[in-house]
Amino acid sequence: MDQNAEILKKAISGSLKIIEQDREKEIITRRFGLNGNKETLEQIGEMLSITRERVRQLEKAILIRLRISAEENQIPELAAAEKLIIRNLTEMGRVAKISDLADKIYGSDSAASDKTGIYFIATFAKSLTVVEENDKYNAAVGIADYGDDKTIRAKVDEIVKTIKENKKPMTLDELDNKLDYEHPDHIKAIASISKLLASLNGLWGLAKWPSVNPKNIRDKIFVILETRKEPMHFSEIAKEIADSNFKRKNVTVQAIHNELIKDPRFVLIGRGIYALSSWGYKKGTISEIIVSIIEKAGEPITREEIVKQVLKVRKVKETTVLLNLQNKKLFKKVDKNLYTLA
Repeated sequence: MDQNAEILKKAISGSLKIIEQDREKEIITRRFGLNGNKETLEQIGEMLSITRERVRQLEKAILIRLRISAEENQIPELAAAEKLIIRNLTEMGRVAKISDLADKIYGSDSAASDKTGIYFIATFAKSLTVVEENDKYNAAVGIADYGDDKTIRAKVDEIVKTIKENKKPMTLDELDNKLDYEHPDHIKAIASISKLLASLNGLWGLAKWPSVNPKNIRDKIFVILETRKEPMHFSEIAKEIADSNFKRKNVTVQAIHNELIKDPRFVLIGRGIYALSSWGYKKGTISEIIVSIIEKAGEPITREEIVKQVLKVRKVKETTVLLNLQNKKLFKKVDKNLYTLA
């Protein structure tokens, strides 16, 4: 067994020895999921033939007993586990989402019981503090000297508020310029606790923003184009998605093409080449674009200028533009090199 895993296993085992009654050990083991599966108060109450409220009361009393034992140094195995957790938390920004902390201590393939074991120890260890999971926060562990759960949640809320006020995703350096932290890594650690935030390609934003948390194919296409900041062929977009760190990135080239056609954010500007409409590209045929160029000019315009402006918004050959200019139903040549609308 890995040395870190052995240290934590001994701390859990030593802590459970403090609990004398088998029923109470059963409650704590099941509530924290020390065997891998966390159970609700109702499930445990039904199994033990007691009420949900009675399970809650017993759990609270057991944890108080464990905290007192920890403060009085009655769990000798706990010191090494606390030291191990604090060392890793210090490297991670002094506070961390429980899943991130477990992955760091055990490796990227940490099991559910690894996560719950760390959380169990942190619940009563005197030098650690926990943030309970709810709709806004992920379960997290922090160094007690850094702040209690209320302080940590307030720091999370401050970062969320800053990003909301900015109205667009921010880098850690941008957040650092607006907040009072010793290092951007500390901001990252705090932000990771929030369920309201997400990050992608170094940017942090609200989880509901597609730019940092793309949930469907169209949003992923948008992120790829926005990141590259240049028009791309749909097959190239498909490859970029396949090579990305998106969730559910196994999509077909045909599916990508179908979504590009449907979404007004994307404009076809050449054979299979798409750009974002926010870049100034507009839908329409080459002839329709030439019409809009001449209308905007308000006077006859040279052939060279028409070609130049069309090529700004379309990836086509110059000859394609010139061929469209020959449409006498739409355009009229008023001089050797000047064109207006027919």
